[in-house]
Amino acid sequence: MFSILLQIFEEDQDAVIAELWERGTTGVVERQQTLEGFFDDGVDRAALLRDLSAFSPEIVTYPETDWVHRTEESFPPQWIGNRFFLVPPWNGDATPAGRIRLEINPGLACGTGWHPCTRMCLEALERTVRPGDRVLDVGAGSGILSVAAGLLGAGLVVGCDIDPEAICVARERTEKPLFIGSADAVAPAAFDVLVANISAEAARDLFPEFARAASLLILSGFQAAPALPRAPDTMLESEGWECLIVRVR
Repeated sequence: MFSILLQIFEEDQDAVIAELWERGTTGVVERQQTLEGFFDDGVDRAALLRDLSAFSPEIVTYPETDWVHRTEESFPPQWIGNRFFLVPPWNGDATPAGRIRLEINPGLACGTGWHPCTRMCLEALERTVRPGDRVLDVGAGSGILSVAAGLLGAGLVVGCDIDPEAICVARERTEKPLFIGSADAVAPAAFDVLVANISAEAARDLFPEFARAASLLILSGFQAAPALPRAPDTMLESEGWECLIVRVR
């Protein structure tokens, strides 16, 4: 791949962009007083330089890059807490002894384990979920926390999200029950543990419903913890983000 860098005046911009598209550009980057059009290597560079000579053209060559490999390298395995071994599905590394393998495809939806908040929620689940517990995952996103709770031995795991598209993504990841909505749709004291990786404002506003639904709350997704009616029993911190563990009963 290469690009042609052009010096232009504002009044010429639209016409030059149209010319680049006609010549087969794969994309155009607009900057102040410059345009950069990208082309596959088979395009005639000499013709571009000749026909666009009025705009002081300059050819920029980019090294060939294996973008699939680069993407895969961006998501190395993660050792989380004392038990989880988080990997993308393309990773073939053996699961270390004593670890639980947790696979997630980065980028499917909010809540991939490479974000500090998700990692802290996983660690908090590890600390609090006991075999047979009932767990509600509010704002399920990718479904990673629902899957993790099941791997920890929870007897019942239910996920919910107000975004229908997130529920569709989560259903591809987990067979756990999922519904569109939030904690206000469940019966009082229906769950032992509730985990919500959401905003500070949502955690504050929904706290009464969370406390009604579950005995222990795991709240994250913020850099400054909201003021809550009950002080947290434990606070985890990572890279400027926070996660609260709050026992309400």
